[in-house]
Amino acid sequence: MWYSIIAIWTIASIYGLWLLFKKAGREGWEAAVPFYREFVMAKLTGRPTWWIALLLVPIVNIFVFYALYLDLLKSFGKRRFWETVVGIVLPFIFLPMWGHDVNVKYLGAANSDAFRSKYPYKKSILREWADAIVFATVAATLIRGFLLEAYMIPTGSMERRLLIGDFLFVSKLNYGPRVPMTPLAFPFAHHTMPITGGKAYSEWIKLPYTRLPGFQALKRNDVVVFNLPTEADPPYSRPIDKRENYIKRAVGIPGDKVEMRKGELRINGQDSYDSNDLQQAYLVYTDGTGLNVERLVDKRIDYAKDPANGLPFAEPYLLYVTAEEIAELATWPNIKEVLPYENSGSAFPHDANTKWNYHNFGPFVVPKKGDHISLNTQSLPLYDRIIRVYEGNTLESRADGIYINDVKTADYEVKMNYYWMMGDNRDNSADSREFGFVPEDHIVGKALFTWMSYDVDGSFLTKIRWNRIFKGIE
Repeated sequence: MWYSIIAIWTIASIYGLWLLFKKAGREGWEAAVPFYREFVMAKLTGRPTWWIALLLVPIVNIFVFYALYLDLLKSFGKRRFWETVVGIVLPFIFLPMWGHDVNVKYLGAANSDAFRSKYPYKKSILREWADAIVFATVAATLIRGFLLEAYMIPTGSMERRLLIGDFLFVSKLNYGPRVPMTPLAFPFAHHTMPITGGKAYSEWIKLPYTRLPGFQALKRNDVVVFNLPTEADPPYSRPIDKRENYIKRAVGIPGDKVEMRKGELRINGQDSYDSNDLQQAYLVYTDGTGLNVERLVDKRIDYAKDPANGLPFAEPYLLYVTAEEIAELATWPNIKEVLPYENSGSAFPHDANTKWNYHNFGPFVVPKKGDHISLNTQSLPLYDRIIRVYEGNTLESRADGIYINDVKTADYEVKMNYYWMMGDNRDNSADSREFGFVPEDHIVGKALFTWMSYDVDGSFLTKIRWNRIFKGIE
């Protein structure tokens, strides 16, 4: 249904431009040809035709298109604020309406001196601001939704590759922009209204999952921003695109065999992603003198903190460090012993029969679209959420077998691709070991580079981590 609505929207808008082009003495079909259409707009409005080359530049092309489009409306005398708004928001209604209105005529190139002298129009300061706000809101929404979006790293789950206080750009283009599924939302807010709180979106309109073509497929070990799948559940019960954004490394892609033994991750039987930046947890014992917290902070060593005061818990200290850092720390004179920490916390699927933990789980295969899963009491906990929550079926285990949508079955065909996400700070990361598989419709984009990095623990002169500005993310 929504594909039909989008098609009608597009066709009606082009039809309206077709009619306006004919009123301006052009051929109607020119309105249906991308790039050439904008070339004609430039000619009709008096803008330089070299602007068309800027349509090839991401982000810039959005501003260029709307500048030409709004100039075209001015050339037909549509300069009032409400006309600008409806021309942007409801073009499929108003462009055909203006095209059929005999009183709407082409008045000339809106950016020519002759036009300005013949049709003088002075905007009030309020109107100038209103136009700027509307245009900026529309342009920024399109950029954030389909091209690039800025994010800030709030936790240390990706240390040391990404640091708390890193500001980064995430590309929506690499994997293909995801069409908003909840399009009615407060501008620039994600799921919660600023200051006042409450929902920043409305579910009056819900669109099906659709992803436009991208430049590449999501590859193993890409650093990916995605929506947290468990926010499908109460108390949040948020729509997919309004769930909290997480950033992790996609260590397992569809079809991969994943397992972890004693904290060592293996993918398809081989050692997985490895880097000097990977952090793991260690228990550190001193000679009774304790660790100097200021020294830990200076060396940017992460440690388990008492939430009451932010200080380390009593000895033994639980530190999250790289192999190089723990080797150096072991040489400190007051360190008696350093032991790897065994993270025995319950891991997905949090089932009494599997008894998996953060350091030992699997093996299992990450589901891919078209896979047929054999259903039994052992496999059901692993795929329960996929069947029920992510792919919208009813699932019931009865005395005589398993029923999906009230039909007895021992097999299920997967409808989407799934991913296994983990943080580089292996023992201090809420990731797929907690919430399980991440569906493809939850994928937001690929992390590209940090454009700013702010160190809250730095001194006045070291607050900005200059060496991380425009640093690529691998």
